[in-house]
Amino acid sequence: MGNLKEIRTRITSIESTQKITSSMKLVSAAKLRRAQTAIQHLRPYSQKLNEILNNLAGSNTGTEPSPLFEAREAEKVVIVVITSNKGLCGAFNSNIVKTVNHLVTEKYAEQHRAGNVQLICFGKKGKEQLSKQFPVSFYNEKLLDNPDFTEISALADDLMKRFVNHEVDKVDIVYNQFLNAATQRVTIEEYLPVTPPESDEEKKVNSDYIIEPSADKLLMELIPKILRTQLYKTLSDSIASEHGARMISMTKATDNATEILRDLRLKYNNARQSSITNELIEIVSGANALNG
Repeated sequence: MGNLKEIRTRITSIESTQKITSSMKLVSAAKLRRAQTAIQHLRPYSQKLNEILNNLAGSNTGTEPSPLFEAREAEKVVIVVITSNKGLCGAFNSNIVKTVNHLVTEKYAEQHRAGNVQLICFGKKGKEQLSKQFPVSFYNEKLLDNPDFTEISALADDLMKRFVNHEVDKVDIVYNQFLNAATQRVTIEEYLPVTPPESDEEKKVNSDYIIEPSADKLLMELIPKILRTQLYKTLSDSIASEHGARMISMTKATDNATEILRDLRLKYNNARQSSITNELIEIVSGANALNG
């Protein structure tokens, strides 16, 4: 009977866990639909801005290019790390942490030893793990729950200002790019300096375009807008990826709970049948003893 009671306790516990994981799956699915719609609407706009940037950079013949294009030796590095505030989303956060560790210890090893690598963390999980090893210069967890373009633009403007003033030489972004509900790809994106087009195809400009006042002035206005949008897009990508990863993780957890419950109920029924059989044997044996 002790074994039966133990199995019943486990069944009750797993049933409660299954209800929680099933509810979390439904919540993540609802949030994923909103986040997926947002990133799908934002990507064409961001891609078009980058296309215009390539065209303008290819046609730029001015003698004073934007300082944001200046590629110099990366002595001072800032890495923007986007994780999540909550767990239970599979390897979503651990993959980002591993990538940042590898990036700092391999690519920016000299800068790290000199103390010139700083992290900007979005998300509690990334900050908790990375702050033990690397200095975190900025931390914000609220923007993951309510992405605000104004606050993100302020951060982008601060990064651009620091880059122009030579306080920072390189800015990278590490985040999970949203591919679909079941697939997220860890991406290292070079944020600053802005990379000009390299191939002849990227430098092509339609000769029918008349650019006024000039390509240089338009670039000076356009580049900050593109960088603000790019940072907002990466944050939206990560949010959609988080909900997708959590939905898949909770789906697997619910399925695993169902399998465990099936096995436990089978064990419970076998143990109960065995207990009943033993009781019947004892009753029959007692009756025969009395009759004898």
